[in-house]
Amino acid sequence: MLDIKFIRQNPEPVRESCRRKRIDVDIDQVLAVDVACRESKTAFDNLKAEQNRRSKELGKVAASERGAALEGLKQLSEDVKAAEGKMAAADADLRRLLLLVPNVLDPAVPSGRDDSENVELKRVGVPREFAFKPRDHVDLGLGLDILDIERATRIAGSRTYFLRNEGVLLEMAVLRFAIERMMDKGFTPMTVPHMVRSEAMEGTAYLPGGEEQAYRTQQDDLWLIGTSEVPVTAYRMGEILDLAELPLKMTGISPCYRREAGTYGKDTRGLYRIHQFQKVEQVVICRNDEAESRQWHEAILNNAEELLQALELPYRVVDVCDGDLGRPQVRKFDIETWMPSRNGYGETHSASRFHDYQARRLELRYRDEAGKVRYCHTLNNTVVASPRILIPLLENHQQEDGSVVIPEALRTYMGGRERLVPRSRPA
Repeated sequence: MLDIKFIRQNPEPVRESCRRKRIDVDIDQVLAVDVACRESKTAFDNLKAEQNRRSKELGKVAASERGAALEGLKQLSEDVKAAEGKMAAADADLRRLLLLVPNVLDPAVPSGRDDSENVELKRVGVPREFAFKPRDHVDLGLGLDILDIERATRIAGSRTYFLRNEGVLLEMAVLRFAIERMMDKGFTPMTVPHMVRSEAMEGTAYLPGGEEQAYRTQQDDLWLIGTSEVPVTAYRMGEILDLAELPLKMTGISPCYRREAGTYGKDTRGLYRIHQFQKVEQVVICRNDEAESRQWHEAILNNAEELLQALELPYRVVDVCDGDLGRPQVRKFDIETWMPSRNGYGETHSASRFHDYQARRLELRYRDEAGKVRYCHTLNNTVVASPRILIPLLENHQQEDGSVVIPEALRTYMGGRERLVPRSRPA
């Protein structure tokens, strides 16, 4: 969340970011509650000081006046308690409102209504022109006997799937390849809790506002993660880090769960929009420095691009417009990979920069060179998410006979296999 001091001093940029992100927050109300908070704190501090003064002077009070003095202290104690309650309530009101205030946009963020107006920055690779009618990933998967959606739907409902045979190996190969590449870049791999408390969801800005997209366990009041960004970014919450530790570079590996609320009838065929998937995520926690934060944003974007290049997949990078940005992002770049069945690019990666927005919620801080405690900056980006990445892998590398060539980068992880070949499928 934003520092209330920043909002006091810069109300217009904050209002502008609310408008551009299409997030309805009354900044005047935030400022009014802030005034009430400060007034209630002043009232509490004054009463507490008076209470301390009278308590110290009680020993000097004449015996004849002691009863009245004690009675006065008792009443003052009740006033202090009431003032403390009023101050706590005002603080809670302010925090509730601050959690709704969006982050301030980078000036370079383009304007637009939705993802259709994101700005293309570059294209890498050329979409393949087929000499035959290409199949989509569902038909390819059925022919290779690596995918079963029909039976999964019977068992678990829509937007579910089974991977089978070499499909499992291919998914594991992509994930292992991604993990090892990140380790080579100095990122610490981490398997993470799949269920987290509300504090971690709120701290990473998935709450409030993301309740409809997340699964929640009612009995234990835990949330299933939609990305390992949540537990990895929250890993050091409430701590003051040593400057020498920064930047923290971590790679989270986890299943992810998303309800996909509001997407009825959208992307219903295949593996593009599903409830459960595997993901390798990169998270960076660095100093509170704009230049360093920008450098890491470019670095984590480049990490994902290198992976797609190694998988021999055409892609493009887009600068996400204000109307498509979430509450916490300062700026976001998406990578969209070419998917022949869509006759277009489909999102496979999102690289986000948050400044100290998440760190303030998480109380994630460090002590700088001068000994001053400051809030960290946080960033994240997908390394790879599966099975969505299997869509371009299968479709772009398919052959006329229904086989699929395995990119050379993955063959070691596939036991030396060079291609997936069609097989007869059991009834």
